[in-house]
Amino acid sequence: MTDWTDQTAPSLDDFARLAREAFDALPEPFRSLAGEVVIRVDDFADDETLALMEMEDPFELTGLYHGVDIGLRDQMGPAAEASRIFLYRRPILDEWCERGDVGLSEIIAHVLIHEIGHHFGLDDDRIDVIEDEPDD
Repeated sequence: MTDWTDQTAPSLDDFARLAREAFDALPEPFRSLAGEVVIRVDDFADDETLALMEMEDPFELTGLYHGVDIGLRDQMGPAAEASRIFLYRRPILDEWCERGDVGLSEIIAHVLIHEIGHHFGLDDDRIDVIEDEPDD
């Protein structure tokens, strides 16, 4: 039986590496369209972000897209700042432990792809429909 005393949780750098691997595995043209997005890994969303999202529990938010989606940019011109995707390590680790049936890399990839969906202009409802479609 493992007592976990010799194990450490994956670091922010580990998460960044896993997110980069997930991004690099995206098929074209998705990777090219999302190529300008900055991916950042933090332990939790900051208090201002949580308040803006009307969340009290920082474990509720695993990722966040911040920027102007590519569909609106054509109408508004270039974005004033780079689009960013935030991945939140501690909530993702919590989900990984709670689920137990999915690998950490898969959860990170899922959150990253979800946030890239927002970069493409999709809302949560549309992303949920796409995720629920059967694979052919």
